[in-house]
Amino acid sequence: MTNDIHSQTDKFSFLKPAIYEIVAEGKLEKTWSDRLGGMQITVGDSSGISGNVPTSILVGRITDQSALAGVLNALIDSHLKIISVNIIK
Repeated sequence: MTNDIHSQTDKFSFLKPAIYEIVAEGKLEKTWSDRLGGMQITVGDSSGISGNVPTSILVGRITDQSALAGVLNALIDSHLKIISVNIIK
């Protein structure tokens, strides 16, 4: 089982660009896209982890770990709870 985990993580490098999906609790206006590295923003239903709070889904290409940290820090600074961060491609 350990080999499976390593083979999955070896495909990705934080030093190379990747497409990410970030889900955050709260409504994020589409005008924030430029501040978040040009990520596409969609607002989902009110099924957030805290109840009747919408979720914002961000999808886009992030160049490296530093850029990812910048996007996550912008969300945290805006008091949004980060639910998940996934590499799509």
